[in-house]
Amino acid sequence: MNLPIRFDRHAKRRMKWRKITEEEVLNTLDNPDKVEESIKGRINVYKAIEQRYIKVTYKKLLNEILIISVVDKAQKWEV
Repeated sequence: MNLPIRFDRHAKRRMKWRKITEEEVLNTLDNPDKVEESIKGRINVYKAIEQRYIKVTYKKLLNEILIISVVDKAQKWEV
């Protein structure tokens, strides 16, 4: 993605609590295993990284990409 990336305060907090690195989030954005549209123009991207399943919710704005939420799951998402 060519636009600058900004992390919402909620996303930063979730990353800290769940010990998800910025590198893992960027990897999920750049190389997702699954992509789906969400509400309010948001996009969910999913990535399996080792034994973790990461979901990143973001919104593409005019001049940036806003990371809204980051979650890790114990089980893989349904395809």
